[in-house]
Amino acid sequence: MVTLALYNLKGGVGKTAATINLAYLAAKEGYKTLIWDMDPQGSSSFYLGKQATVKNESRKLLNSEMDLMDAVQHSAYENLDIIPADLSARQADVLLSEMKQSKRKLSSLLAGLKKEYAIVFLDCPPGISVLHDAVFYGADWVLMPNIPTTLSIRSYETVAGYFKENDLDTAKLKCFFSMVDHRKNLHHEVMGSFYKDKVFLKSYIPYLSDVEKMGINQAPLESFAASSYAAECYRDLWKEVKKNCID
Repeated sequence: MVTLALYNLKGGVGKTAATINLAYLAAKEGYKTLIWDMDPQGSSSFYLGKQATVKNESRKLLNSEMDLMDAVQHSAYENLDIIPADLSARQADVLLSEMKQSKRKLSSLLAGLKKEYAIVFLDCPPGISVLHDAVFYGADWVLMPNIPTTLSIRSYETVAGYFKENDLDTAKLKCFFSMVDHRKNLHHEVMGSFYKDKVFLKSYIPYLSDVEKMGINQAPLESFAASSYAAECYRDLWKEVKKNCID
């Protein structure tokens, strides 16, 4: 089982859209795939039309009051399941900070899924906290979408520095550009300068209305706009992620 965490220090960078589309493409290729929505906003859950069925479910999962498999719900798509989020996910830092060896908690929980799934996607909330330490430790790969702007790239550099300062494996950090606007020279300049670093994947996601329509359709792009340029870009990104992280 391979665990891929979609994460950024900042919000609003296309993290959840990438989670949904990459997970859908993985499932479409026959990988038994699970999304664990860890963000209290519950955007991945919304895109797949699911919500937690147990009160304070997210808190109970982290606190081992409830088994992960009991929270799994099947999506409308073959091979694609989800553990929905609820607002109790906001308590994750408090819960983990009170646990011994908190950074190992997530990997311990994920171990129970190995017989059921080939790939697990973690849709993580923004920030750097005790929860994120557990994610960085427990995930096989941390996929970080970045808008090619000064502040977004600064957040990448902050995270990369945090990995080094805390003896985290920087090799598991893989980045890609997201919400790229070809009308902006700055985007091209930033992308060109960072492609020299192999940390950034070559594939990128453009800033297009088709991606925003995922919210209206509550569905992955491939299911309603497969011929769009945005969908093609997600397919290219999946191929690169698969080559670097799965195969």
